[in-house]
Amino acid sequence: MTQTPKSSAPPSGHGPASGAPTMPSVPPQPGLPEQHSGAGRPLPPAQPPEARRTAFAEGFDQLRAAATTEPGRLRIIGALLALFVVAFGAVAAWQMTERAAAADDVLNRSQPLSSDAADIYRSLADANTAAASGYLAGLQEKPAMREGYEKDIRTAAEKLVKAAANSEPGSPSANTIAELSRLLPEYKGLVETARANNRQGYPVGGAYLRAANEMMQQKMLPAAEKLYQTENERLRSDYADAKSFPWAAAGLGLLALAALAWAQRRNYRRTNRVLNHGLVTATAAATVVLLWLAVSHTVARSGLNDSYDHGVRSLNVLHEARIASLTARSDENMTLVRRGADSKTLDDGTVMDAYEWGYDQQIDQLGKALARAEGLADDSAGEKPVQDANGFMKIWKDRHNLARDDNNSGNYQAARDRVIGAAKEPTSVCFDNVDKALATALEHEQSEFKQAASDGRDSLTGLPTGAAVLAVLGAAGAVLGIGRRLSEYR
Repeated sequence: MTQTPKSSAPPSGHGPASGAPTMPSVPPQPGLPEQHSGAGRPLPPAQPPEARRTAFAEGFDQLRAAATTEPGRLRIIGALLALFVVAFGAVAAWQMTERAAAADDVLNRSQPLSSDAADIYRSLADANTAAASGYLAGLQEKPAMREGYEKDIRTAAEKLVKAAANSEPGSPSANTIAELSRLLPEYKGLVETARANNRQGYPVGGAYLRAANEMMQQKMLPAAEKLYQTENERLRSDYADAKSFPWAAAGLGLLALAALAWAQRRNYRRTNRVLNHGLVTATAAATVVLLWLAVSHTVARSGLNDSYDHGVRSLNVLHEARIASLTARSDENMTLVRRGADSKTLDDGTVMDAYEWGYDQQIDQLGKALARAEGLADDSAGEKPVQDANGFMKIWKDRHNLARDDNNSGNYQAARDRVIGAAKEPTSVCFDNVDKALATALEHEQSEFKQAASDGRDSLTGLPTGAAVLAVLGAAGAVLGIGRRLSEYR
């Protein structure tokens, strides 16, 4: 009986000698050539090449690796110390250069231009006054009166040219100057026409003078006042720039000193050496710059404050007083030129001559301005001319009242003599004395301003250059100090 064998081994010649099962081969992948080893087995797929790292990443790794060693840390500390000190010096030099330039603008540009703008206003107002006085004098006009008018016109023209040269094209100041330059010849033509008609006895001359006065009062003087206000705003802006504290430089200076102190403390704790000559040099340089910065700015600010409080403020008030005086004199003359042709109704219903009302307003403004100017004067040299002007103003008011009484009573010739100089004590003398006293006070206050502003500006001299030089010295000291420590590791 035949039995089935129990062994499951395959017959000879149908498989490998070992009994392990044969693993199926991986089918070839589409699109990729099948690679085989020398034994006929496929190779694993090739890995893609690694992406190249950026220089920043590699540099960061190098920096991180260097920070794990003391020499690497020292190099990083030295670089940071040098950076802080140089940044401090650069910012200090930059900020103090800007403040020195602003202080110089206050002294040599803004305030002189502001004064020139005030002179333009004063010259125009004075020319208008002289034109009215000359018209009243008629054939009796004195050469000095005529020369004063011509001088005022020339001064206004010269100041306008100077202001135009220092103004930015297209700016409000440039536009105002162009408008005044256009109106000035027109005004002069009206005055000359009024003068010619008056000398020939034609009453139409008064109409031309009125037209000239209206052009002056309604167009030219408001434009001149606008120019004056614009230049004053520029002056205040330059003051603000010059006096602003350099916070960025001071902050960097304190940061640099703190970093230097930390580096020296670290050096002491690791080496027990009290001083590192290079770091001490850097600390001394940074300290000198910071102290120089604080002291010079404090002195500059003090000088600029004095120049404003005891110079610019007094000059502004004195300019207001002089303008009020000139306007009052013009209204006084126009009262007699127009002879009541222009009236003004007051709030209470009272009707009075428009130019008499204008005189009263301006003489009141003059008194208030003189009172403020006397309070701002800081020495007797500044007080005396203001007090003199106040005394002459009071006499002027008394004499004007006499001329007003004559004019109101119909005695026009007597009123005219009391105003233009034919009488023994005319108001023209009082006006001239007030104007001369104010000119003296203005000259004194201008000198006070220049002295204080020069002191403030000069205190900043050399600081930008000194800060830059000391910063370079401090950075070199920090690098050398750290280099001395690095040499111990070689």
